[in-house]
Amino acid sequence: MEGLRGSTYSPEDGSASPLLFTQSSYFKALGYGAAFSFNETVAGFEIEKGIITAVKTNKGLYHSANVLNAAGAYAKNVSHMAGINIAVNPDSHEAGICEPVKPFMGPMVVDMREASASKNFYFYQNSEGQVVFCLTPDPPIWGIKTGATSAFLPMIAKRMINIMPILKNLKVRRTWRGQYPMTPDGFPIVGKMEKLDNFYQAVGMCGQGFMLGPGMAELIYRLITKSYHTDDLEILKNFDPYRDFTGQEVFK
Repeated sequence: MEGLRGSTYSPEDGSASPLLFTQSSYFKALGYGAAFSFNETVAGFEIEKGIITAVKTNKGLYHSANVLNAAGAYAKNVSHMAGINIAVNPDSHEAGICEPVKPFMGPMVVDMREASASKNFYFYQNSEGQVVFCLTPDPPIWGIKTGATSAFLPMIAKRMINIMPILKNLKVRRTWRGQYPMTPDGFPIVGKMEKLDNFYQAVGMCGQGFMLGPGMAELIYRLITKSYHTDDLEILKNFDPYRDFTGQEVFK
């Protein structure tokens, strides 16, 4: 309890598998007529009179009435190809997973207290009995390197065992590193570019893209097709690519 000002308990919170969700979304999209191209790198754009006429890749050209940048950690690089700078930078976070054990946890545990070289961290037990854990480094580690480091596991293990000593008996299966595409104020950048009439951004989800994804996809669809709902424009104000970024999400 040392250092705690308060806490919340949310037993109805849940989690889902990104792998299963991605696969189910993929097959559902195929059913609607979507086409996917894998192992292909965007190399640039063909632009005429303020319109992107084609997307260039290492394998060819793609033509479309509209172009959406949803490149995650690579969003800034993709925008630069179109001559546009956006305030998104990839922030590396490490995570890990243990071997499965019998269920012993309820909701995810999130500790917002700062510690040496780290801010908050969390861990939870998934439906297969594996404990998944992640930590927010302090200071941030910027860049797109995905290799795990030797510093992460000793750091988070100490914090986890301090919270729940029984965790010392777990066997770690693997660790990995991924990126949070961060904006200066912690809110996404979603909207149409002023310089290119058919170029849209859906970037800077700040580590919450999986949670925001389904609703964000519907919002972006209505944005591109100009089929807005009553409160869509109000929501989009908070994600405006041309805002001043003076706000800040503190509870992260």
